Amino acid sequence: MKSIRTDILILGSGGAGLFAALHAKRVAPELSVTIAVKGLLGKCGCTRMVQGGYNVALAEGDSVERHFMDTVEGGKWLPDQDLAWTLVTKAVERVRELENEIGCFFDRNPDGTLHQKAFAGQTFDRTVHKGDLTGIEIINRLAEQVWVAGVDRLEEHRAIELVKDREGGALAGVLLVDMRTGEFVFVQARAVLLATGGGPTMYRYHTPSGDKSCDGLAMALRAGLPLRDMEMVQFHPTGLLAGPGTRMTGTVLEEGLRGAGGYLLDGAGRRFMEDYDPRLERATRDIVSRAIYAEMRAGRTTPHGGVYISMGHLGPDSVRKAFKGMVERCADCGFDLAGGRVEVVPTAHYMMGGVEFDAQCRTALAGLFAAGEDTGGVHGANRLGGNGVANSTVFGGIAGDAMAHWIAREGAWREPDPTALEAGVARARQPFGQPGTGLEEIREGLYATMWDDVGILRDAGGLARADASLQALEGRLMQTGISGKDLRYNLTWHDWMNLESLITVSRAIREAAEARTDSRGAHFREDFPETGPLDTSAYSRVRIAPSSLGEGRGDGFLVDFVPVRFTRVRPGESLIAA
Repeated sequence: MKSIRTDILILGSGGAGLFAALHAKRVAPELSVTIAVKGLLGKCGCTRMVQGGYNVALAEGDSVERHFMDTVEGGKWLPDQDLAWTLVTKAVERVRELENEIGCFFDRNPDGTLHQKAFAGQTFDRTVHKGDLTGIEIINRLAEQVWVAGVDRLEEHRAIELVKDREGGALAGVLLVDMRTGEFVFVQARAVLLATGGGPTMYRYHTPSGDKSCDGLAMALRAGLPLRDMEMVQFHPTGLLAGPGTRMTGTVLEEGLRGAGGYLLDGAGRRFMEDYDPRLERATRDIVSRAIYAEMRAGRTTPHGGVYISMGHLGPDSVRKAFKGMVERCADCGFDLAGGRVEVVPTAHYMMGGVEFDAQCRTALAGLFAAGEDTGGVHGANRLGGNGVANSTVFGGIAGDAMAHWIAREGAWREPDPTALEAGVARARQPFGQPGTGLEEIREGLYATMWDDVGILRDAGGLARADASLQALEGRLMQTGISGKDLRYNLTWHDWMNLESLITVSRAIREAAEARTDSRGAHFREDFPETGPLDTSAYSRVRIAPSSLGEGRGDGFLVDFVPVRFTRVRPGESLIAA
């Protein structure tokens, strides 16, 4: 096994990982910083795919207090208020940093101020953007800075296990696979950032990039860490529905379309959102997704089984100018977004849940920090559009600062537990030499289970079916083999590991969804449709039970609930001056 040493190891090269690398180098240039990423730095991940923009309170009449209240109320009072306050206040600093230090060019008004467009669920137009290609602008500029900052790169390296020290109380490093050679690599690090991104690609319709398989969350579960709010999976209301046989289906058509005045129409051309919410198409994502799903269940659908989004009434030329990227993408699939109608379907988009962490990005495992979509607590039950890229860049920068300072105070080299290393290698190599095939059937079974029974609408019967199905799929995967012994760019092997991570995290989602017997934000139980009292709100916490306990929900999982601490405002109150 190859071994590498680095002071700071960052897993992931999205907004969180790249900002962390830059900030760590700024605080302590003498430290070695290494980014490990499954793909190529700057060319993979979800931040690059961001169309919409970046929420920040800059405009006259807006305020961080207003942004905070929108975030907490949108999250149905489940967000950690200290994390939410950090988000809205640091976003003001971070967007200036993006412009003035990183070199991003965002759209501006005629008077030179930053243009901010409307996104759903917010009381103010505060979404800074670069047309509808905001993520490409941010990642391109960040990657340029990282390339010249002296940061080392392990591209096409996949993290497969968090390895603790011999005592089991701290992190010693991470076990990876060099995807180019198939070689196992242990990276010893004084501090590690988990920033792999979430990515709910276990659903039939999903938006994240193809490299996303919840590896970070699966590794955290195996390391014994708790994940919070895992039942809160956000479906974006408008994923492109291009028909079977194309990966374009599920690709997000961003919220700015509805913010600009786009209409949602059923298969007969009727505007249906007036049946569901007075805010119509500008209601929050959970409400619009449930409304579309209800239309689908009622059979009022388009030829491919979804609904339409229509923008032509706003003027085709103005739509082409404002949403150039999406107009071209839709045209590639045979749709006229500017002047016609486009078929859409709710699509799994973002995971509000993740690793528990604090405002300094520390986790319960010494030496492990976390930022971005691998974390839970910032968004609660529902993420506001535009808060995602703000979350990753805000906390990525904080994590970089915090790791550098932590190493100066107490960061030490720790020797890995050899038994843990051996177990990690054995787990990854399990499919080799086993008989059996059928990864595609397992993947399709996972898609169907999660979409039908742990999706937009849930109930006890469906969640029970999902429990049996997920355990059966996990059992089938453990018995499914891979032919051949060549590990170089062995995509079948990586598909196997993708499915292992996805099934593990799917089980955690299902466990939390079964345990929460009220409806809140992205989690809707048809058998428990009411929201519980807000002033006694509690968030779910799920972990894999230690085998010595021999108990727990769902054959190996434990779920409990922790009261939300209302550190700044309580339900019924507001930070906004009357």
